[in-house]
Amino acid sequence: MQAKELVQLIKSKKSPTVIDVRSGFEFNSGHVPGAIHTPTWKILFKMAKLPKNKEAKLVVLCEHGPRAQMAQGLLGLYGYRNVALLDGHMAGWRRAGLTVEK
Repeated sequence: MQAKELVQLIKSKKSPTVIDVRSGFEFNSGHVPGAIHTPTWKILFKMAKLPKNKEAKLVVLCEHGPRAQMAQGLLGLYGYRNVALLDGHMAGWRRAGLTVEK
C-alpha cells in the first residue's frame, strides 16, 4: 500500500489495521498514527493481539522491509488473507515527511 493512500484512509477514519513489527525502542521513537505495536516474534509465537476477523485488511511495516515480509508470511500461514506491506516502510514514511505519533 502506498503511504499517501494510507494517510487518506487514516484521515477518513477508514484505516486498515496498521501493524508495526519493529522493536519497542523503534516504535516509541515514532510510528504511523494509530499503528499497533506487534513485534514479529509475537506473531511467530501467536502472542500478538490481532483482529479476530481473518478477512480484515492489515498493513504491516517495519523499518526497511525484512521483518514486515516475515510477519506477512506468518499472518498468511495463520489464515489472514488481506495483508499488505507499506511501500517504503517506516523509513519511506519519514522521508516523505508524513506525520508520526509518539
